Amino acid sequence: MQHQLLTISHHVARITLHNPPANVLNLSMLKELELVLNELEEDEYVRVVIVTGTGRFFCAGADINELAHLNTVHGGSEFATRGQSLLNRIERSDKPMLAAINGTCVGGGLELALACHIRVAAAGCMLGLPEIKLGLIPGFGGTQRLSRIVGPSKAAEMILTGKSVSAEEALRIGLLSRVVPPHELITQVESIAALIIAHGKTAVEAALHAIRGGIDIPLSEGLAREAELFGRLCATPDKQASVRAFLEKRQPKLAETEV
Repeated sequence: MQHQLLTISHHVARITLHNPPANVLNLSMLKELELVLNELEEDEYVRVVIVTGTGRFFCAGADINELAHLNTVHGGSEFATRGQSLLNRIERSDKPMLAAINGTCVGGGLELALACHIRVAAAGCMLGLPEIKLGLIPGFGGTQRLSRIVGPSKAAEMILTGKSVSAEEALRIGLLSRVVPPHELITQVESIAALIIAHGKTAVEAALHAIRGGIDIPLSEGLAREAELFGRLCATPDKQASVRAFLEKRQPKLAETEV
């Protein structure tokens, strides 16, 4: 795989996102993740999956250059739905999915982590959903999963301001289950995986079904609404101006904010 490294050992598969410098989720990377999930879903040897990143980033989200070309409702909704479908597969996997957040985790990267069943981060990492700064909203499930995990008030604050929180704050609000020293991240996540593997496969699968069973129906409705809104925003002048400004490293001039 061009943008991912897959290793399997002791019933644990590790997916390492590798798309320097920021491990962005471009279309090529999304396709590769789909192929990796296909492989792991069929592999009876694999009991637990760990997702992590290389370098200073876990994942910085969608490729801004690709977002810049999403200027229609249909194109935007289709893009959001594809990302949602991939992350739904992660959330609904019969194999526990663990996010080992090694660095900055924002936008689609945080949405990827939110879809995982357990999230552990290295101390000092920053996590956030900054899409509002591009005239958009999270489109890969962030508006739905974040509010279910940290509550609607804190989720609204993070999404509406676009500000990131530290790993320590993310732990306090329940976004993470652990924050560990960076050099211990993989070791500690692997220790969680080992504890899970020590239990019966059938019981683990049943537990996952029970945990997610209560939110499946409302989540699917929320995701459909999110994709619709994301698509509408892709066709707005403010989104286009914001993305251009980001690529040109300047502040955007937005019609809606002019006095």
